[in-house]
Amino acid sequence: MKKTGIFFTYFQGERLRDFPQALAGILEKENVSYYDAVYDSRDGLYYLTPASEELLLEVHSQDMVQEVKLTGNYESALYSAGGTVQAADEIWQGKIDNAFVFTSFGDHHAGRNFYGGMCYFNGAALAITSLKKRGIERFTIVDTDCHHADGTRDIFGYDDDVLHVCFCHQDYQDNHRNVDVRIPYHTSDEEYLTQVKQEFIPRVEAFKPEYIFWEFGYDATQGEYGDKGLTRDCHLKLAQLIKAVADRVCHGRLITILCGGSGRSPATYIIPRIIDCLAELGIYH
Repeated sequence: MKKTGIFFTYFQGERLRDFPQALAGILEKENVSYYDAVYDSRDGLYYLTPASEELLLEVHSQDMVQEVKLTGNYESALYSAGGTVQAADEIWQGKIDNAFVFTSFGDHHAGRNFYGGMCYFNGAALAITSLKKRGIERFTIVDTDCHHADGTRDIFGYDDDVLHVCFCHQDYQDNHRNVDVRIPYHTSDEEYLTQVKQEFIPRVEAFKPEYIFWEFGYDATQGEYGDKGLTRDCHLKLAQLIKAVADRVCHGRLITILCGGSGRSPATYIIPRIIDCLAELGIYH
């Protein structure tokens, strides 16, 4: 079984109202580590740490950071992005193999000098910046949120060390390690997974990253605000595909970051199953 870290921040809202209780049966497993933003463990080993302002300013502009401070969500945004940074570091140290990061605020709409869509800071970009200091050189970001990852593209659009593949509403393009794959409305699970197999798997196998970041959104699920026609179970099959390629190309170093999606019921159904897949628990069949 894989050693999986769960990085949890608290957020006032409906979609994660059932968490962390919905992870009952998972959190008790010996190969699962739970990092909490509020309740410090006695030994301090599993406490979620916020991103530092020093690191923020290596990715985002001073003006943008100051603007976020005025929103009233600055501290929560630090913990939200900090979970991804900490997950990357824990994997680098060998404490865990992969991770699922709950975000109170999203990730991929935060660029160098702009933010939007409830994304204040780009946790994946902060984590990659931190890992580069440790000598890690190649990274892949795969984005299955239904919206385009404009912030991530702004930061890494000309970085040869980052392969960015985005399955979204943008027209198809393949340019300078930046790939957009348009997902139309009324897409079946089979059609979606075929696109991932054709457009993502061969590229990541050829690129051979040392880490894979999965910007995971369930907003393309039936009934969600970005409904593309996908069923809830499609996300588990997607997790199996992405985890398998991570196991093959980068020793399983996979960080799954929660992005879009608003519904409480689909979150409670989908997220535990993805974590079960990451940790190879076999609770859900």
